Amino acid sequence: MHTPTLFDGFFLGGFECSTHRRHDGRRLDLIAATGHDRLAAQDYRRMAAHGIRTVRDGVRWHRIETTPGRYDWSSLLPMVRAAREAGVGAVWDLCHYGWPDGIDIWRPAFVERFARFAGAAAALLRDEGVEAPAYCPVNEISFWAWAGGDMKRFNPMAERRGFELKHQLVRASIAAIDAIRAADPRARIVQVDPVIHVLPRPDRKGDAGAAEAARLAQYEAWDMIGGHAWPGLGGKPEYLDVIGVNYYSDNQWFLKGGTIGRDDPRYRPFADILAEVHQRYGRPVLVAETGAEGNARASWLDYVTEETVTALRAGVPVEGICLYPILDYPGWTNERHCETGLYGLCGEDGGRRLHQPLADALARGQARIGALLGQPEFQAAQ
Repeated sequence: MHTPTLFDGFFLGGFECSTHRRHDGRRLDLIAATGHDRLAAQDYRRMAAHGIRTVRDGVRWHRIETTPGRYDWSSLLPMVRAAREAGVGAVWDLCHYGWPDGIDIWRPAFVERFARFAGAAAALLRDEGVEAPAYCPVNEISFWAWAGGDMKRFNPMAERRGFELKHQLVRASIAAIDAIRAADPRARIVQVDPVIHVLPRPDRKGDAGAAEAARLAQYEAWDMIGGHAWPGLGGKPEYLDVIGVNYYSDNQWFLKGGTIGRDDPRYRPFADILAEVHQRYGRPVLVAETGAEGNARASWLDYVTEETVTALRAGVPVEGICLYPILDYPGWTNERHCETGLYGLCGEDGGRRLHQPLADALARGQARIGALLGQPEFQAAQ
């Protein structure tokens, strides 16, 4: 059975850090909208109190490089230092759907400028004494290519250019990895994308081939980065370090209609999906995002934990589970209060309300993993 070694603790907390532009032109900044930028020190201490000693967090490129080639790290350094003081490590997202104004994402200059930024960020964290640097260069390449390149849901607001955008984001990710490793060879790289399962609707058996093609599309970005497809993009196996899989309750559906629920016999166990990802790439796997909203939060984490236990028992090298988002947040399109977190939005006094059922589920999961591995360090802080 695999014993996780990559992170300090098995359960991580992910801070929503999207920075994309909507249809109306407004740029989102979820780190600011949730108050995490102001309350990072308190937020990290809250995580540590629950035995979460590693987080996913964001480096906001659009705030740091407002002038080409000049970096203002004042939005990042307080967070880096607060994490260190709280004893919390981080996987830093470098491009979470957004980029600075004035860059054309379709041009080669986007790749070059992002690589320089990534290298500068890695050098900064190296010089700050970060001992276990980890980065997600470009978050959710496949989802971004679909949402921004095909469906016009957010920047770059394109249609029928998803494959082109996917290629460009793969190039950017590869160039960023080279720059990061040049600055700090110790760095670990997490390549994050959703994992899905797609079936034909029961009344449309003729769609079986199309459904399977849709399911296999989830692997395109990883295949490109690893050089298994479109090798002209520059991919190599060594660019696939840790595979980060994002998994939610709506990640299984019938082609052309309807979510497949967990009560459906056709629902594919999450453990099987984890095993397939590892078998395909032979790399460690991180559940990089998972969570639910409202009262479903605790039961969903219980399910994901048990499926992960099954995968670990089968020898799948799962390195952790990241609760995401770990804070409630205002919705992307309508700013509604999305109740997804272990903690809520901050009040006027800077306080956050704990969602006790999820805290209890987290403690159960930590005890379950700790007992499975016979390692109390994976359990919650006392």
